[in-house]
Amino acid sequence: MSVSITLEEKILEAIIKTSNNNITITDQHGHILYSNPEHWTVYGIEPTDLTGQSVYTLQDEGILSPSISAMVIKEKKEVQVMQHTITGKVIMSTAYPVFNETGELIRVISYAQDQTEILNLHQQYDQLKEKVKGYQTEVKNLRQKNGISYRSKAIQQVFETINRVANSDATVLFLGESGVGKSMFAQTLHSLSPRETEPFIEVNCSTIPEHLFESEMFGYESGSFTGASKHGKQGLIQQADNGTLFLDEIGELPLNIQVKLLRVIQEKKFIPVGGKKEIHINFRLVVATNQNLENMVQKGTFRSDLYYRLNVIPLQIPSLRERKEDIALLMNHYLQIMNTKYQASKRLHSKTFDYLVQYSWPGNVRELENLIERLVLTSEESIITPSSLPQAIRGQLSSTEEKSSYLLEKLFQDKRNLKEILEETEKFILLKAYEECKSTYQIAKMLGISQPSVVRKLKKYK
Repeated sequence: MSVSITLEEKILEAIIKTSNNNITITDQHGHILYSNPEHWTVYGIEPTDLTGQSVYTLQDEGILSPSISAMVIKEKKEVQVMQHTITGKVIMSTAYPVFNETGELIRVISYAQDQTEILNLHQQYDQLKEKVKGYQTEVKNLRQKNGISYRSKAIQQVFETINRVANSDATVLFLGESGVGKSMFAQTLHSLSPRETEPFIEVNCSTIPEHLFESEMFGYESGSFTGASKHGKQGLIQQADNGTLFLDEIGELPLNIQVKLLRVIQEKKFIPVGGKKEIHINFRLVVATNQNLENMVQKGTFRSDLYYRLNVIPLQIPSLRERKEDIALLMNHYLQIMNTKYQASKRLHSKTFDYLVQYSWPGNVRELENLIERLVLTSEESIITPSSLPQAIRGQLSSTEEKSSYLLEKLFQDKRNLKEILEETEKFILLKAYEECKSTYQIAKMLGISQPSVVRKLKKYK
């Protein structure tokens, strides 16, 4: 019988010492009976035979921190812990108790796995995630800047505020003249928010007739009124559930609708027209107006309680004439868009460019975008000259000045020499005078040359 036990012990010892796993077996007092010498390299000591050593001593020396075998001896149950070695490694240890027939603890078997590399990979992964998150933020910022081109500090400050409040659900009130781009700023706010993948519902309050406003905003049940769909209709507010509801021209809201909108904002629920059941809703409210809501409150045309609900984060969008440094950038931005859209290659004459930069743009960015589109579509030449501009922009600009400026640019482009440029210019001026004057004597008087010279030159160029 003793031979059999000795043989089993020898086999067990051989298995442990040749195993690729880090295994240690102790007795009930914590003395090491069997151990893989390679096991101890993960704890920062050379491969050695620690048979007979006490795990309590190793724990006191800081080699085992803590000793999992000592924990099992104390608790009499399976234990798993993360150990930290004197060399800075992290070891995941698991130990199991072994009991005899009478329930007494006789052995503790423990396994150790070096987790240092895995933890390093986790840290690298977390760092990578943070970098990716940063890159995504940069991409968003680039996208927004491409969507709304700007150089001005005023617009930069608007974007900085949008970035700060995007992650909240605070109501934002965009203020500014018609055409300054309030809708684009609202969309940018939505795209930077946690709701970016949810609906962005835009409602222009000035375009919905008052008698249809309630049914359009809140929806209606089937058979609610004459002409209503038999299936009912979902309102715009419900369509914005979990997303962003953008109410443009909020100052146009009828007073009776203002009351109902206030309730929806406060309670996040409403009842459709003809309905009986309340619908709970979750949306972020963004509004815009070109009116002075404070004056409207004083006049009684806008509810004060609704105004204070909306005026949480007011953002004033400056007009285009207040940020002239953005005009050139916007012109090039929309010219590129329209050339791509209509497969054209138009560009602005330098004089045209100057006139557009100096224009006051009462219609703001919308007017500029529409004008560039019109110029790309209607201009016959590849270079858009000032003659293509509306009279309001070019004022009393002389047609001759426009054409001569264009002619000179074209001549330089064609790489003519000075003699050829002078001849082309003389020809242009002479023929222009011929169109406007009744005789060669009048031409001579206008140009300050002799009448025979006029006749000779006309014969040459005609």
